[in-house]
Amino acid sequence: MFSFPIESVAAAVFAAALLHTFCAKQFERLSHRFPRHAGLFHLLGEVEVVFGFWAIVLIGLLALGQGGGAAVQYAESRNYTEPLFVFVVMVMAAARPVLVTVMTLVNTLARWLPLPTPLAAAWLGLAGVPLLGSLITEPAAMTLAALMLAPQIFRRQVPEALKYLALGVLFVNVSIGGTLTSYAAPPVLMVAATWQWDSAFMFATFGWKAALAVLVNATLATWVLRRHLRAGLPGKDALPEEAHVPWPVVAVHLALLAAVVALAHHPVLFLGLFLMFLGFTQAYARHQSPLILKEALLVGFFLAGLVVLGGMQQWWLQPIVSGLEPLALFLGAIGLTAITDNAALTYLGSLIVGIPDQSKYLLVAGAVAGGGLTVIANAPNPAGVALLKRGFADETVGAVGLLLGALGPTAVAAAAFLWL
Repeated sequence: MFSFPIESVAAAVFAAALLHTFCAKQFERLSHRFPRHAGLFHLLGEVEVVFGFWAIVLIGLLALGQGGGAAVQYAESRNYTEPLFVFVVMVMAAARPVLVTVMTLVNTLARWLPLPTPLAAAWLGLAGVPLLGSLITEPAAMTLAALMLAPQIFRRQVPEALKYLALGVLFVNVSIGGTLTSYAAPPVLMVAATWQWDSAFMFATFGWKAALAVLVNATLATWVLRRHLRAGLPGKDALPEEAHVPWPVVAVHLALLAAVVALAHHPVLFLGLFLMFLGFTQAYARHQSPLILKEALLVGFFLAGLVVLGGMQQWWLQPIVSGLEPLALFLGAIGLTAITDNAALTYLGSLIVGIPDQSKYLLVAGAVAGGGLTVIANAPNPAGVALLKRGFADETVGAVGLLLGALGPTAVAAAAFLWL
């Protein structure tokens, strides 16, 4: 049994997990230096494994300190709807019929824009798809954008600094691009019902500001990347087996995806639809590419670990959130989002009784503006890392590189929410 509060143990484990995310790239390098133990170091270097690994450590420590029953009770008391939903929507959004449909739309729009096709396609991937996240949810938008941008931007031939800039823009734009509605962004979802924020309110208060910031970020990033963009349209490398997909197959996929998005809060129902989706892909396998089950499972594992670890951080997070003045709350929310999931942060804010309207706005604005600073800042970020990391050195996304790449677009988003 522990002689000190279990909350302190949980905070220490959470801090270790954060430190591990910043050191993940070093573990990947150790796997090359010590090939005998390369498997272990490679596992520890997978960013998506970090929080799940440390969640297991925490549950083990809980079992040692308070007994196995208490540990199991705590693990079962957590709400795993979001990790399950992200897993399901990642797999479904990346299916060939959905991906071909979105890519066809992007390719058509790219031809119409008065820009060279590579620039237009990259700009649409960094701006249009993140804004589409307000309709199809942020995890789906992240999956589609990552798969479309990977062959254009996230290649070994592109300088690392520019790839981190593009990754920072993508993460920030997805985080703020989901605020045009009240259901697509996890941090908004956590407060929408409690504070009675509907989609009309979100668009009038947050959405148009977010859209302007998304357009500015995407335009600047595309201009900086202009000499490195691959000629042609996106998606050709992402879909090497691309073929005509019959419209009834596309219609079934889109209908199932829409139903899953509509039932995002009901895991029993959307998991049932997912099983139907798996059966359908098997029945029409000739129109499918391999499903990204491994990548989606790793992302779900990451988010479930964050749920377990974050559930015991309320004792120190909530006093910080409730004790800040409005402007300090905005800046503090941006900073705190970098070290904890922004949905968890806004959820804690929703528990504060009598919080002023101005503070509500600044808390959510700061949480979504800071959603691109780290992998853990926003729920869809691990999905982007899982799909894009192969284009980076050592096939690992460095925490410092992501932070530096996201600082500029974060500043643009913060300025839009604060001054517009």
